[in-house]
Amino acid sequence: MILCIDTSDSQKTVVGLKTKDGKSLGRLIEERKYGSQVILPQITKILKKNKKKLSDLTAIEVNVGPGSYTGLRVGLAVANALAWALKLPINGKKKGELVYPIYEK
Repeated sequence: MILCIDTSDSQKTVVGLKTKDGKSLGRLIEERKYGSQVILPQITKILKKNKKKLSDLTAIEVNVGPGSYTGLRVGLAVANALAWALKLPINGKKKGELVYPIYEK
């Protein structure tokens, strides 16, 4: 199961789950709130909704940009921290490798 995070838009935060073959298990969108305030509760909520735990995750995908400077930093910080703590690959990289934001096109 893959956790998907997108905080590139300063006006909304999107968290989703999908299977390894790309089938969506749902997503949650929070609008008009700061990603730093909603992203962790969103992750918890979508996992509970699908009766899954963090230990069920096999990878993390995060939008690296371009996008909102602060939004990208929040999403990447959470994604990198979870990937490191859970020993998961992020955006197809090797376990333990970090991903960095792209601020410009």
